[in-house]
Amino acid sequence: MTAFYHVCFTVPDLPAAMTDLTAAAGVQWREPVAGRIGEWDYRIVFTAGDAPYIELIEASAGGPWGDTTGARFHHLGFWSSDVTAGAARLEAAGFPEAFSGCPYGRPFVYHRLDSIGAQVELMDLARQSDFLTAWNPGGAAMPAISEE
Repeated sequence: MTAFYHVCFTVPDLPAAMTDLTAAAGVQWREPVAGRIGEWDYRIVFTAGDAPYIELIEASAGGPWGDTTGARFHHLGFWSSDVTAGAARLEAAGFPEAFSGCPYGRPFVYHRLDSIGAQVELMDLARQSDFLTAWNPGGAAMPAISEE
């Protein structure tokens, strides 16, 4: 079984969510980063340390993260050896694509799993070294779903 490498929550107030999770669970954070995908601005942060990570995303409503006016569980993230093949596998299994970053030069996809009320994210394994450089310098490689 391939383990997920992060769990993501969308939040309307990134600093408040970080503060609350630190107080409740003692987690530590990297510095938040601002970004843009397509027409949508966002801020993102991951916990410090090794996987599994907690990811928080603060973004305006209506973009890749849907209704972000309230905090909610959004997705479980997995590395994939081939995002295109993984997306096809999920579609064939009855899990519709909710969003693809691929047209924006970002090799990830979200697929909806109604049974858990959230999504699964597949992120291309080729991006793992960049992820580790940004969020966990010197961190160990993580396993991926093999799509072969």
